[in-house]
Amino acid sequence: MQPLPIDVALEHHLAGRRDEAERIYREILAADPDHRDALHLLGVIDYEAGRHEQALERIRLAIAADGSHATFHNSLGAVYQALGDLPRAVSAYETSILLDMDYADAHGNLGLALRELGRPAASVQSLRRALQLKPGNPNLLNSLGITLRSLGRIAEAADCYRGAIASREAFWEPHSNLGNILKDQCQTDEAIGHYQRAIELAPQVNIIRSNLLCALHYRDGITAGELAAAHDEFERSFGAPLRSTWKPHDNDQDPDRPLRLGFLSPDLHRHPVGYFLIGLLEHLDRAQAQAFGYSTGGTPDDLTARLRAAAAQWRDVGPLSDEGIAETIREDGIDILFDLAGHTGNNRLLVLARKPAPIQITWAGYVGTAGLAAIDHLLADRFEVPPELEHHYRENVLRMPNAYVCYEPPSSPPVAPLPALDRGSVTFGSFSNPAKLGPQVAAPWAKILARVPNARLVLKYKGLDDPVHADRLMRYFAEQGVDLARVELQGDSPQAELLPHYDEIDIALDPFPYGGGVTTLEALWMGVPVVTLPGETFASRHALTHLANVGVDGTIARDLDHYVDLAVSLAADLPALAALRADLRERMRASPLCEIGRAHV
Repeated sequence: MQPLPIDVALEHHLAGRRDEAERIYREILAADPDHRDALHLLGVIDYEAGRHEQALERIRLAIAADGSHATFHNSLGAVYQALGDLPRAVSAYETSILLDMDYADAHGNLGLALRELGRPAASVQSLRRALQLKPGNPNLLNSLGITLRSLGRIAEAADCYRGAIASREAFWEPHSNLGNILKDQCQTDEAIGHYQRAIELAPQVNIIRSNLLCALHYRDGITAGELAAAHDEFERSFGAPLRSTWKPHDNDQDPDRPLRLGFLSPDLHRHPVGYFLIGLLEHLDRAQAQAFGYSTGGTPDDLTARLRAAAAQWRDVGPLSDEGIAETIREDGIDILFDLAGHTGNNRLLVLARKPAPIQITWAGYVGTAGLAAIDHLLADRFEVPPELEHHYRENVLRMPNAYVCYEPPSSPPVAPLPALDRGSVTFGSFSNPAKLGPQVAAPWAKILARVPNARLVLKYKGLDDPVHADRLMRYFAEQGVDLARVELQGDSPQAELLPHYDEIDIALDPFPYGGGVTTLEALWMGVPVVTLPGETFASRHALTHLANVGVDGTIARDLDHYVDLAVSLAADLPALAALRADLRERMRASPLCEIGRAHV
């Protein structure tokens, strides 16, 4: 018996011979315009080719011909999801499941749509049901891991990624995702190994290499030269191939018109980037320059509203492709484009690699060179990038005369009196990302505790109340002989609730090789001096530039022994420490760090 044409077409389709499958589907529909399977499968081909509106029309026709097929509704959900209509996508998946309660693909797709819709708990339920029907499926395990991580269930997420890798080792995404978790747990070398494996499996995926480059900044002993070489590889792999797409710029040459400044970032909200940008935008002289905000993601909040109001134009470009964003920027006639993400999460560096603006600058969102030839300048200062280190940066370094960022201090309570005066003992603290808290900082911090009797150490950050983080950190201190009763771990707090926690901290300890940026600024604002050990990398010099600009250079260490000595000497003179605490906020308020409100840009 000869196979039916629809079966022949489906065989071609499943084998990846879509052109031949499409030809046969069309022949079937020419003879029978209401053929439900041909309508559905041709719609699937349209969906796979990105022709989503056509796919929607055909799959709707297939459902109109016969609405009893769960697969049709599942496909309809996928098209709605691709079009960004998540409520309709969820409804279509739910209809598919009503028709076939054991349809694993529909449960899995529903889980993905629910996560995207902001319903992660419901997403977990759907993905777990899909895994009951398809045990060990690597795609489902990876998707479940992503959702669990968004809920802060880090250990479960890591187990999912490891399960996905065990099921299909040659699957790049769980390697990269597991690398992100390991980096956040300061298991940097293991994280780098997973990133490198992911790159081997998918060398064309730029975000993996960005993840790797981010992680390298946390590696103990990393040099500026090693970072430069690693970032050069990003240019070779992703920047150089796009140079053929560069076009001449036809920006208006009228010297009397305002400059058009573009700011591209996924972090235009309550995030360090938003905190550094808001003062600049709100004090920008619009007769001289106009700001265009290009938001590529993130959840809008009250700071987003302020940024949007301060911009001459605002565009939510997240759904666009890199090419689409680049074309939008070019059409807007942007003269100077600022990248505010570098290689951080959800970056769109390949927009800049297409050179949509004649001058492109990286600033504020990353910790050094982006590595792209298309980016002309890095905005820094003499503390972050001294002249002797400039050769490690692909970009031309533009140095602000003082601080490379300005800071708008948050609403906060008054500086509290030195807590050690009442308690009778000193409390050291660090509110830094746990990704920075490895054995390299536990060892000197243990020496400080050993030399300051009865001193305590308080560590506070998102995830530090998670047993995985807690056990790791406590193990580091136990290995150094620290009485663990002297170390307190606290979880996350919103900023308004975070700042009062500095009332219990006498001295802040800056980690290395990746120091604190906004963390340092918040500590200083709350009257807490910060002991730091700068290195040669940009990431290690945040506290240096902030302290130097406030004029508190007496807490900047020359080497590791000096770092310990500085912390101990501060703790030994409580009257001097109390006086410094009482003075720090005003010194910071009068410093270049906070001068944005005192003059127009």
